[in-house]
Amino acid sequence: MLDPDARTVLDLMKAAGRPVMTALSPLEAREAYRSSRRALGPDAPDVALVENFSAPGPGGLVPLRYYRPAGPDELAPLPCLVYFHGGGWVIGDLETHDYVCRRLANAAGCAVVAVDYRLAPEHVFPAAVEDCVAAVNFVIDNARRLHVDPARVAVGGDSAGGNLAAVMALMARDGDLPPLLYQLLIYPAVDMRDAWPSHTMNLDGFPLTGETMRWFIDHYGVSRQDRADWRASPLHAPTHAGLAPAFVLTAGHDPLADEGAAYARALEKAGVRATYLHMSDQMHGFITMSKVVRAAEAALDIMGGALSRALAPQPSRDAS
Repeated sequence: MLDPDARTVLDLMKAAGRPVMTALSPLEAREAYRSSRRALGPDAPDVALVENFSAPGPGGLVPLRYYRPAGPDELAPLPCLVYFHGGGWVIGDLETHDYVCRRLANAAGCAVVAVDYRLAPEHVFPAAVEDCVAAVNFVIDNARRLHVDPARVAVGGDSAGGNLAAVMALMARDGDLPPLLYQLLIYPAVDMRDAWPSHTMNLDGFPLTGETMRWFIDHYGVSRQDRADWRASPLHAPTHAGLAPAFVLTAGHDPLADEGAAYARALEKAGVRATYLHMSDQMHGFITMSKVVRAAEAALDIMGGALSRALAPQPSRDAS
C-alpha cells in the first residue's frame, strides 16, 4: 500500500500535467525538478550559519554549501556530514536539497557540507566521483577553518548521491581518501546492471521508474562494460569488508529498492555494522517532499539520530 500523503503528491503531479522525465532535455528536467522541490518542500528551518564557498577540483571549482546547526557554541569543532544530492547525476543542486541538509544538521547536531558536483551529460562519469573526492579532501584539509573535527566525518546522500557516498566510503577504506566514520545511504543507486525485479515494477506516474533510471544512467555516460565498475556500481566492489558503518534506507515504491536492500545485506555479510530501514509505503524521493509527505520528517529524525550516535565522541578506553 502507498502512503496516502504520497498518493496526494502523485495526484498533484498529475493535476499539474508534469511531463515524464524521459520526455525532457536535461536542462528542462533540471528546471522541472527545482519547481517540484519548491512546491513540495517546506520552509527552510533556521540554522546557526549557512556559507557558500568552493573547493578546487579536477574540472574547476566545486561549489559547496556549509551548514552549522542551531546551538549555543559557534566555534566548537563539530562532526561533519559531507552530503551529495540526488537527481540521477543529471539534475539537482544545492537548492533542491537545502531543506534536507538543514534538517539533518539540526537533527544530528553536526555540520553539513553539501556538494554541487558536475552534472551529466555535460560532464559524464567519473566527473561526479572526482568532484566528490575533491570535496571530501577539502573538508578534512580545512577542518580548522570550518570548525569541524576531521576525525568525525561522514558521507551521505540520496539516490545518485547515495551512490556517490558509497563510492567515497570504499575509497576511504582503500586509503584513497582519509578515513570516514559513517555512511548515510538514502535509497541509493548501487548497481547499474538493471537486473533487479524492482526495476520492472509498474510505477507509471511515480517520480522514478525503471525507464527513468535508464535515462539517467545513459546520460551519466557509463558504458555497458563499465557498469560493473565499483565507482559506478559499488555493489560490485571486490569486497565490502572494512567499510565505515552504514545506515541504508529504501522505499517500497522505488525501482532501486532491491539493490539498496542487497547493499545492506552485502555490508552485513562483510561484517560491517549496518542499520537497514525499509519504508514499504513510501516512494523514491520522498525525503524532499515533507511539505506533503509527513513520513519524511520522521525519516529525517531517525537518520539524524543515527548520525548523532555514530559521530559522537568515543569514550576513552582508559576511562575507569
